[in-house]
Amino acid sequence: MADFGGGPDEDKNITIWKIKKLIKALESARGNGTSMISLIMPPRDQVSRVTKMLGDEFGTASNIKNRVNRQSVLGAITSAQQRLKLYNKVPPNGLVLYTGTIVTDDGKEKKVTIDFEPFKPINASLYLCDNKFHTEALNELLESDDKFGFIVMDGNGTLFGTLSGNTREVLHKFTVDLPKKHGRGGQSALRFARLRMEKRHNYVRKTAELATQFYINPATSQPNVSGLILAGSADFKTELSQSDMFDPRLQAKVLNVVDVSYGGDNGFNQAIELSAEILANVKFIQEKRLIGKYFDEISQDTGKYVFGIDDTLKALEMGAVETLIVWENLDTNRYVLKNAVTGEIVIKHLTKEQEADQSNFRVSESQAELEVQEKLSLLEWLANEYRSFGCALEFVTNKSQEGSQFCRGFGGFGGILRYQLDMRTFDELSDGDYDEDFDEDY
Repeated sequence: MADFGGGPDEDKNITIWKIKKLIKALESARGNGTSMISLIMPPRDQVSRVTKMLGDEFGTASNIKNRVNRQSVLGAITSAQQRLKLYNKVPPNGLVLYTGTIVTDDGKEKKVTIDFEPFKPINASLYLCDNKFHTEALNELLESDDKFGFIVMDGNGTLFGTLSGNTREVLHKFTVDLPKKHGRGGQSALRFARLRMEKRHNYVRKTAELATQFYINPATSQPNVSGLILAGSADFKTELSQSDMFDPRLQAKVLNVVDVSYGGDNGFNQAIELSAEILANVKFIQEKRLIGKYFDEISQDTGKYVFGIDDTLKALEMGAVETLIVWENLDTNRYVLKNAVTGEIVIKHLTKEQEADQSNFRVSESQAELEVQEKLSLLEWLANEYRSFGCALEFVTNKSQEGSQFCRGFGGFGGILRYQLDMRTFDELSDGDYDEDFDEDY
């Protein structure tokens, strides 16, 4: 079973990157005739039903007149049947299976079978036999299902809600009876003002306490929402956001504070409409913040940053990298090479242009050949190995201004360090395994 569904310990952004990479590979694959099967089974589907359907398809395909096409289709159906025998039942999130004979870049035919359980339930049922793989349902998996919290607070009460995808849910609402401003003179005016302020204070306190109850996961002590929107028609929302009683873990998650004309459900709907743009860009915002933090380290010259493949990998092996930041489309391969004369193992990281230069596969002094022992995409290697270096791995795009600057100016590869490190002190070591200069634009 292919490792594309994401294990229980795998970061969601790593899983999503793997799915994106898989979709790209599947979309570019082409076959001879209708020899490529796309099969998707939703949760609670029956393996026996699909097995019977494949048996019927096998009988129909036996009548295809063209011999080459008939053999390709029958071969693909047989591969699908064999792979389904590995499953007693459909996994909880459904099952995705792609199998068939594809034509490689050098014109050779190659059999491919990929099956995996998605990282979240896939609500599609599909069986297609075509000259390409169909990945539309996988693209839907990548659509954000982040959950956002809403606190709609005005002088009449507060509503707590969540929004995930296109599903809104009201978690709780309560009303409050606050005294209005008092116009009577004499000593009572001060007393009424004090009572009014006290009741407002208690109202903000209650809202802050309930916010912690609804939006902080007690098991992990972390927020259970990707972001918070504070809304209301009075200044209570601002008062709450600036209050010491409001949990700092939630304060850090506030994406927007909006003015709405109503409270309750109508205010909830209005807050969703007014925050549509911010919610759509939340991944975008997170990326800008991450790269902004990286640029801050550089501009303040803290020494707690590193860039370029060469230096970053050195810092990674030392355990100094806290957050590894990588452009999701970085086109660099990791080669494990063996010196044909001495047997020494050399690791190199080469772009497509550098792969074309044969001198990269020879030892410059002795001209000894370097034999390729292993070749793997650097990003794939990192996605599998980053945990062993004790760092977080973040994939970024070049769609934001910061992301574009990071990719063009820093080669799309760098990291925020745990402690100050001057990479120049390690220059004398760079004649060893890592002997390439990668401080260039990709």
